[in-house]
Amino acid sequence: MTDTLYDMLTSPLMQRALIVAVLVGLSAPVVGTYLVQRGLALLGDGIGHIALTGVALGWLAGAGANVTPNDAWAVPGAILTSVAGAVLIEVIRARGRTRGDVALAILFYGGIAGGVILIKLAGGTTTNLTSYLFGSIATVSVPDAWFTIALAALVLLVGLGLRGPLFCLCHDEEFARSIGLPTGALNVLVAVVAALTVSVSMRVVGALLVSAVMIVPVAIAQLVSGSFALTMRLAMGIGVASCVLGLVVTYVVSASPGAMIVVILVGAYALTAMVTSIVRLAVRGRRREEVST
Repeated sequence: MTDTLYDMLTSPLMQRALIVAVLVGLSAPVVGTYLVQRGLALLGDGIGHIALTGVALGWLAGAGANVTPNDAWAVPGAILTSVAGAVLIEVIRARGRTRGDVALAILFYGGIAGGVILIKLAGGTTTNLTSYLFGSIATVSVPDAWFTIALAALVLLVGLGLRGPLFCLCHDEEFARSIGLPTGALNVLVAVVAALTVSVSMRVVGALLVSAVMIVPVAIAQLVSGSFALTMRLAMGIGVASCVLGLVVTYVVSASPGAMIVVILVGAYALTAMVTSIVRLAVRGRRREEVST
């Protein structure tokens, strides 16, 4: 076991993957905390789907420019497309022409369909999208690592630096507007940061599972925390622990790292929910005994 851990920590590929995993675990729950507070837990899924179209556009641009490898522009394409899609969702929601869930559904279906069609035009196959759908340690390159560091730093800067105004916006938008906060700009900012988080997480977790890393750590933290700030801090810790543990497990066992991370998170949520329920029942029983005596 010691030799296995040593080999993993001395492997340049795993070193990059672990760096990316830590950054994903830190940044994704920060954005997820705001999305849960706003009732937009599925926004990450919608953006993840449209990011696939961006990946395929990057492939298409790389093929047209004879860039090697073909997916060299995949991540920049995903970033641009997911940001544009997130802003479009927010504009549609703000103007009230289409309900938020309908706009998300359109992104779900259009994102996957566009990705499949464009990857064919770029000379690839749907198999080339698999690593972006479910994540792959082997695809984390040096440029990917630098992209992740830069984007994660930006996400953390916005998510933590503007925690007060963003909490006010997500908790009560009408109140935020009444005290003079630029709610329109802040709503767009939340959507853009969510899109950047999806782009950061895609290589390790995958576009189809990235929303879980944004939302499930927050859901676990809410089971044991009563405050917004503590929930965010706990969610960040849970996110880092689950991402690193998922990578370590998949280094030993052949499995998708994204799927393993999500399984760990779901298992942690189920265990935490069970324990907290037992504790609450025990506390209620003790209180009843105290009242009866």
